[in-house]
Amino acid sequence: MQFGLSEEQILLQDNVNRFLDDNTPLDRVRTYAEGGEDADIWAGLTELGVPALLIPEEHGGIGLQPLDAAIVAESLGAHIAPTPFLGSAVIAPTALIAAAGDHGDLLAAIAAGTHRVGIAFGEAVAARNDAGIRVNDGLVNGTSMYAFDAEADSYLVADHNRHLYLVQADDPGLTRTHLVTVDKTRRNVELNYDNVAAQTISTDPEVFAAALDVGRLALAADTLGAAQNMLDQAVEYAKQRKQFNRPIASFQAVKHMCAEMAAQLEPCRSMVWFAGHALAELPDEARVTACHAKAHLAEVGQFIAKTATEVHGGMGFTDLVGLHYWFKRIGANRQWLGAPEFVREEAAVLQGI
Repeated sequence: MQFGLSEEQILLQDNVNRFLDDNTPLDRVRTYAEGGEDADIWAGLTELGVPALLIPEEHGGIGLQPLDAAIVAESLGAHIAPTPFLGSAVIAPTALIAAAGDHGDLLAAIAAGTHRVGIAFGEAVAARNDAGIRVNDGLVNGTSMYAFDAEADSYLVADHNRHLYLVQADDPGLTRTHLVTVDKTRRNVELNYDNVAAQTISTDPEVFAAALDVGRLALAADTLGAAQNMLDQAVEYAKQRKQFNRPIASFQAVKHMCAEMAAQLEPCRSMVWFAGHALAELPDEARVTACHAKAHLAEVGQFIAKTATEVHGGMGFTDLVGLHYWFKRIGANRQWLGAPEFVREEAAVLQGI
């Protein structure tokens, strides 16, 4: 068996990469990081069908698989693109479809790019002591920390029982407070609920787990793309930077650094691809594989972020080069939806270890 991307998947990735090359250069990312908007980027990706990837055709979607979402996530990570992809295009559609309720209109709006769904899964993954929500009689009270997408139209909220609820961002009882994080390519908020109306999406923990699995896959793929870009930048810089009248790429120590990065990263691509395949075709292996992909990419990504910066020397710390955007994106991905230690423990429990 030859395991690789199909012609359609390669075309999808090429189209997304071309769009991002033209529309999210480093200066555009800086503009967003300094307070700009991402609506134009998301509108362009909507024309390519990105929000519709996982949504069935009967709801205006394309009906593709988690592997296709991972391919797009890799491109977004490589370009450190500021988008609501993780919540609106990956986690929310997966949860709504798995819940099997009457969510056709919402799925159609997501597919059309006219409705953005944020994600507040903190309490169900690893709650903070000073946060938490309570849902009684269809009303939510409490606080969700580090919710994805500050510009969302609604939020998919999970409680400690892994029940899922949908709340509207314009509810008068909902207050959004922007949070400063290391990753300025994506905006997070603290959600404070004061008798906010909540629509029950699912009380089945397996629905939450399905959304969590595909979210972890997307984060792993995003880290893969960001790490690959940092490796490519390090190699290119080493070829151009000269010391003692010769490129530093000719120094054995620098060669070893670049070779070690490449050796650690290359197997990760197959790991992400297999995790995407397992989520669609191998349900018995899907959850464990998603955990392993998330945890392993977090570790490899951290190594490459550190080593690529070292190859650049002092220039690696400057905003002119901008490596810190990729560095911080990888660092944030490491923590979202579970740090490596937490995710590995979950995988061990699943395997009965």
